[in-house]
Amino acid sequence: MSNTERIIRLKTVLDRTGLSRSTIYRKIAEGTFPSQVKISVHGAGWRESAINRWIADPADYREEEPAE
Repeated sequence: MSNTERIIRLKTVLDRTGLSRSTIYRKIAEGTFPSQVKISVHGAGWRESAINRWIADPADYREEEPAE
């Protein structure tokens, strides 16, 4: 993660993608939308770079496998 990486919250993701809340969570479950990252006990957001990758190519987006 770069030093300029930002975490964005749901409202921003909704505005930037044009998707509904339920569609975002369905796509996360399918692996076709970036997963959230936990930022506090009750808060989560998305890495802005992951959302930008999805916006650039939503049809071919797949969650990256974590490196072992």
